[in-house]
Amino acid sequence: MASAASQLVEILVNDATRVSAVLQCPQRPKACFVLAHGAGAGMMHPFMVAVADGLAALHIATLRYQFPYMERQGKRPDPPALCHATVRAAVAAAHALAPSIPLVAGGKSFGGRMTSQAQALTPLARVRGLIFLGFPLHPPKRPSASSAQHRSQVHVPMLFLQGTRDALADLSQLNSLAERLGPRASLFLLSDADHSFHVPARNGRSDAQILDEMLHAITRWSAVLTGAPAAGSDPPG
Repeated sequence: MASAASQLVEILVNDATRVSAVLQCPQRPKACFVLAHGAGAGMMHPFMVAVADGLAALHIATLRYQFPYMERQGKRPDPPALCHATVRAAVAAAHALAPSIPLVAGGKSFGGRMTSQAQALTPLARVRGLIFLGFPLHPPKRPSASSAQHRSQVHVPMLFLQGTRDALADLSQLNSLAERLGPRASLFLLSDADHSFHVPARNGRSDAQILDEMLHAITRWSAVLTGAPAAGSDPPG
């Protein structure tokens, strides 16, 4: 397992706004994932920490960061413009902290959507691709592709990691979106996982196994994107 140094950093979003971030960088990193949290939990949520720890073991660095509302312990997400500015500031900080490491960006649910919206408006500097951990395609049980309409303006490769029981992503609509995006989109489905990547006990697999599948998928996709060899072996089927 690769050892990873963790560094708490501060990101300047604008003259009035600063947010916290954690850079977790293993030895000989092959890429750095600029990782945004979901709407209801910040960068120290166990899922976010587990993703960062697991990727470090596979030689992928992470910079996980707070949105301003989470930094001040608020419950209502910031306006999109401020979220987009935070994404850009985090990407710039990742490059400043590790200028030689290829960058990818994205995040869990809301964080992934804010990243893709920012990319659609103006490409994120030096970001080679986007990774979505449970993209929120529509509200629960209300299938719609409205939240993904901006995707046609995203011109970098995208990796969608989605549970097949995700109530926020109807699979038929997700497959249709991937088809419309063509070779830019890679879809990796996690059988029986929900929006939080939990699986029912009857499934015969654990949440830890689902996480391991996800981390290896990220590593393989990032290796293709950056031209670096993937660390570790494929997870068991």
